[in-house]
Amino acid sequence: MSQENAFNVSILASGSTGNSLFIESKEKKVLVDAGLSGKKITSLLAEINRKPEDLDAVLVTHEHRDHIHGVGVLARKYKLDVYANEKTWQAMDPMIGKVDVGQKHIFEMGKVLTLGDMDIESFGVSHDAAAPQFYRFYKENRSFVILTDTGYCSDHLRGTVRDADAYLIESNHDLGMLRAGAYPWSLKQRILGDQGHLSNDDGALVMADVIGPKTKRIYLGHLSKENNMKELAQMAMSSILTEYGLGVGHTFNVYDTDPEASTELFSI
Repeated sequence: MSQENAFNVSILASGSTGNSLFIESKEKKVLVDAGLSGKKITSLLAEINRKPEDLDAVLVTHEHRDHIHGVGVLARKYKLDVYANEKTWQAMDPMIGKVDVGQKHIFEMGKVLTLGDMDIESFGVSHDAAAPQFYRFYKENRSFVILTDTGYCSDHLRGTVRDADAYLIESNHDLGMLRAGAYPWSLKQRILGDQGHLSNDDGALVMADVIGPKTKRIYLGHLSKENNMKELAQMAMSSILTEYGLGVGHTFNVYDTDPEASTELFSI
């Protein structure tokens, strides 16, 4: 890592089938969520020339399986510290198998955790889990925000995530595809509700409000396999930000993520 960069980041996988993100500073290497098998996460790390043996910790956002599937396996095999808030731990504990008590750490919502040379701020979101929270990473006046799995973004949340250098933002579904699709009405209601997921348009409207002069990269995350396409997510984000007079392709760029392949390691 060069002197001028605070972080290197790769979105290892993002989608309704599994989610995991890798972020490193000079001193620490961290996963946010491990929603795929340990074997798959190991192969995704290999795509960016990283190894699970080098990891220091896993931060968990919430207990849904597409975010915790590999947490227990990785924690046991590589003796990783695992951080989540108390309610998430209570919900997740029976699902991930035995983790040594010395590796279990409480990271409460609205607090800041310091790991080595990085500061991590947690913030609550509106999702149908026990106590879902996401994270903003800070180091040397640089920051990175991960924000998926929310049906609604309050003014307070928008203030918390404003003007980061890079974002992973939820673009879960295209409204037309979801409404016309095969999901039962009860599931459609859940996804569309305030504790569901942000649509392509919703995610773009949040970004239009929070982008600042520092912002250089926006990654579109947690796309539904059944109710979205990368092209639609890109089109919604680019057209809405352009409508708001924001410099898509000039001051910042919009990037895809994938449920099966890691993004290139990028620096902040």
